[in-house]
Amino acid sequence: MATIIPILKAPPVFKNKDYRDVLIRELEGGKIPISLGKTCPVKCEFCYEIDHSYRETLDPPKTTDEDWKFIIDYLNKKPTDPMQFWCLGGNEYMEWTDLFLHPKAMEWVEDFLTSTDKNITFFTVGYVQVPKIHQLAAKYPGRINFELSVITLGDYRQRLMPHAPSVKHLMKVLDGPAVSSANFYSFDVHTMSKDAQAISAVNQKCVLWMGCLTPVKGIKEPTADLMRQGRKYLPDEARRLYDLGLPNVQTIQTEAPITAFMNRKRIVSAFDSLELEKKDTVVMAKSVYKILNMYRKNRARFLMVPNATLGGDSDCSVLLTFDDIARSVTTQKRIHVPKCMMQSGRGLYTDIGGVSPEQFTRKTGVKVSVLHKIDTRFANRLLWRNCLVKNYVEDYVSNPLVQSYENYSITA
Repeated sequence: MATIIPILKAPPVFKNKDYRDVLIRELEGGKIPISLGKTCPVKCEFCYEIDHSYRETLDPPKTTDEDWKFIIDYLNKKPTDPMQFWCLGGNEYMEWTDLFLHPKAMEWVEDFLTSTDKNITFFTVGYVQVPKIHQLAAKYPGRINFELSVITLGDYRQRLMPHAPSVKHLMKVLDGPAVSSANFYSFDVHTMSKDAQAISAVNQKCVLWMGCLTPVKGIKEPTADLMRQGRKYLPDEARRLYDLGLPNVQTIQTEAPITAFMNRKRIVSAFDSLELEKKDTVVMAKSVYKILNMYRKNRARFLMVPNATLGGDSDCSVLLTFDDIARSVTTQKRIHVPKCMMQSGRGLYTDIGGVSPEQFTRKTGVKVSVLHKIDTRFANRLLWRNCLVKNYVEDYVSNPLVQSYENYSITA
């Protein structure tokens, strides 16, 4: 896919800045910024970080013991929130890598647990030491949230993750108290459902976090085609899983159109609470646009904005950018934008690229009114409230209204 030259781009963050400033920015965002000092060697075909040209990032050096001491000292000066889990690895101003490939990662996780009273969360495709990780989970119960990126245990694994740990090692990681949730996806018949059975057989306590992957800009077309194929098989795979009755909590990561449909009543009631006038222009991505056109047609001017920045099949209002909006406005003098689009890791009232409403207005002449009720907390509640496999099967797969929703023309 050709790169789209941005109309709006955030000013440079790191010009004449010290490396420690980058660490502080990540720490202030709830991250524990360690780095391999190189791009991620795992090279997963589906990685969403393949193209992050929309935001400025730094290629940091390999994290040293001195850097780690700085990080721990900084963390210990921060007040402890028992509900907060600090995320291992900076990925807002630094490029994301699987940090358990760092030779000191396990040592530093243990040091974090012993020298602070805070909690930690981390994502990895499985590069953790067994039994060490299980020993730490048992010694510090409730303080580790370990999200294991299984992706698939089947035939597609080598194609998608040629440098990932073996299935044999992954099962050892799963066989113990360490893993809080395991994420894996639908790709074909008996992929997601079969993996769920295999994981549940060794760990009945971890959350099974499933669904399908959405292709975005930068992902190779054969991989994108496989992701789309998984989308087609998801309903049948979910129903098989539903019928199995496994003891694990079973959540499903559905794509935006499904999430919007399952939360249609909440979306409509939230829209009604905004008390907008018919002449007001409201920004949203395609899935929400479809819901509001079905249930609240002509109650306002709905401006559908494609996720051009992320590209691919992305369809999410939270991940829209002001650059996307700038490409969609025409004669509007003022637009209403949900706050959740401006609560990125780049700072409050900035989009995922770091652009603010003020910069948008200076460039386009279009004023921005923020819809404060539609914030990240609201968006996350919608995302997780109906995220069980049971809800997806009963309210989407088996719902007779779905066919008319999926066939609804957004140009109607």
